[in-house]
Amino acid sequence: MRASPPENRIPPGSLLFLFNHDATHQLAHTAGILKVLALRDVDRPIVCAYGTSAIAQRLRSMLGEEAAERIGWFDLSLPRPGLLTRLINRIAPAERLKRLTHHAGELRNAALIVSPERTCLHLKRQWKEDGPQFIFVPHGAGDRSVTYHPDMSGFDAMLVSGRKVADEMIRHGLASPETVAIIGYPKFDLIDRQATRKFFENDRPTFLYNPHFDPHLSSWYDHGPALIDWFAFGPGQAYNLVFAPHIMLFRKKLHISPEYRVARRRPDLNPQWRQSANIRIDIDSEALTDMSYTLSADAYIGDVSSQIYEFLIRPRPAFFIDTHSRADDEALPYLSWSAGDVVRSAASLFPLLPHFEERGRLYEARQEEIFDYTMSRSTRPSSARGADAILSWLANGYFAPDEAA
Repeated sequence: MRASPPENRIPPGSLLFLFNHDATHQLAHTAGILKVLALRDVDRPIVCAYGTSAIAQRLRSMLGEEAAERIGWFDLSLPRPGLLTRLINRIAPAERLKRLTHHAGELRNAALIVSPERTCLHLKRQWKEDGPQFIFVPHGAGDRSVTYHPDMSGFDAMLVSGRKVADEMIRHGLASPETVAIIGYPKFDLIDRQATRKFFENDRPTFLYNPHFDPHLSSWYDHGPALIDWFAFGPGQAYNLVFAPHIMLFRKKLHISPEYRVARRRPDLNPQWRQSANIRIDIDSEALTDMSYTLSADAYIGDVSSQIYEFLIRPRPAFFIDTHSRADDEALPYLSWSAGDVVRSAASLFPLLPHFEERGRLYEARQEEIFDYTMSRSTRPSSARGADAILSWLANGYFAPDEAA
């Protein structure tokens, strides 16, 4: 058995999985790949670098005891973050960047760094060609332009969920067919896709409202409170509602969108909503990221979150609130919006919701089509496909023919 690397050291030539975030929503997208590699006889040290103790604890739970004991654990936390850093971190990823800079010497020992987000490229730009290679595994499979940010071209290679993401990465000039491997969606390996949970003491249909945090794109700022009011105090009392936003929405009061140069204060929750027997408010639990709600809901209400594709693992009714004033004759800006009705406001949505089942049937074929385009299906687990692709890249500097896009 391969011995685990020493605690808080990164041995030269390591295969490093980087989890440098303040929240846990990205973990499931690469944890399965890490687990597969940890349980194999890989001829190099495998290290997990984590930003917070909560992330380390959640990762250990996902990996299981045997896999967790076979890898090294590198603590990225800062000895003294400083007041200014903490203040800036409320609006920008200051602590993430500072952690990378503080531990750059150790991180440079890795042969390959696998990351689900792009702030790590700060180090690659600093090291230029004299440093580890970087592989990107997206934390989601959404359609927003930020998914195809120009910075993504800094990664040496990418492991993506399906043909859609591969096509878009190549079309935007962020990768080539030789540097993209299609592996499916590793997060699906960590959950029971048939499992559903009962969140209410009744048998009413349950809607999931899943707004994003981006202040330009999210429906929460202008329409969310009215939507919850409809379920709590209006005709929507005939249904259940799970309010489960993107986990970052309630991490900050002020949200800034660098992409759209918009800043807005987030509306607070109405305490009366929690008193409604048909309303479940969840802004910070593990259920926000483990697909408990997307698997269990009867219908989905959202805007731009990539969680719609997790919901579409089974065709069901979906509704979208367009907050950016798209012209009526303009093509849909997101592929996911072809999976259901798109409205401009909560008020426009209310007449549709009582007919959610018949509205949903109109889009079932399209939902299957876009899911298959977005999520590659295979008899082999996605995590195993991802592990094979990483080892192929490490050994040869390219993906095997059946992996490359």
